[in-house]
Amino acid sequence: MKNLLSRSDVLFVLGYMLFPLLGLVTAVLGLFMILGGNRIPGVIVLVVVTQVFVFGSWWALKKRKAALEAEQSAK
Repeated sequence: MKNLLSRSDVLFVLGYMLFPLLGLVTAVLGLFMILGGNRIPGVIVLVVVTQVFVFGSWWALKKRKAALEAEQSAK
């Protein structure tokens, strides 16, 4: 698992595809919850859960940049 999270292609998929898509889905879910009358849970989903995916994407892209730099220096 540790080896898998240091590969740049896996981090590309996480940072540019999976985490942003999940962030968008949870943002839409939170918005629908707010509009449907569940204000407090909707705000929690919109603020907390969406930000987890945003920061997960940021982490994956930062780690990918470090992995690419390590690959370049090894060549």
